[in-house]
Amino acid sequence: MATAEGIVTKVYSSTAWVKCTKCAACESCSAKGFCDTGGGTSNDDVEIEAINAAKAKVNDKVVINFETSSLLKATFLVYMIPVLFLIIGVVIGEKLAPILNYDQTILSIIVGFLFLFTSFFFVKTKGNELSRKDAYKPTIIKLLDRTLSP
Repeated sequence: MATAEGIVTKVYSSTAWVKCTKCAACESCSAKGFCDTGGGTSNDDVEIEAINAAKAKVNDKVVINFETSSLLKATFLVYMIPVLFLIIGVVIGEKLAPILNYDQTILSIIVGFLFLFTSFFFVKTKGNELSRKDAYKPTIIKLLDRTLSP
């Protein structure tokens, strides 16, 4: 279970936007330069939409929780599924080449890349589906400091 602290900037019916300072894990991440949540530079804050289980209000300092198992599943989806699709496509292309009387290498490359591009659509569709599930969203679990707003 990963946690982070932040300040609530907007509140909706069941969710809230929390502004967090990048943690040490962000600094050592190889994707920090192009990460959507990072904003592209190492000094930016990250703004995250989280389930407002603690009923936080704007300007409250809160702790948000990320389920590690959900994070690992999403990581597998993004990084491993395209590789698996590519390998399956190459194997299928290799097996089809003698049947279709094509060059084995060329057909393997073509079918491999077709499967790879197909995997991008699969990952995008599955990612959108998972993003609607609460298990894949961060949750505000605790209020640290409630600031009285005018």
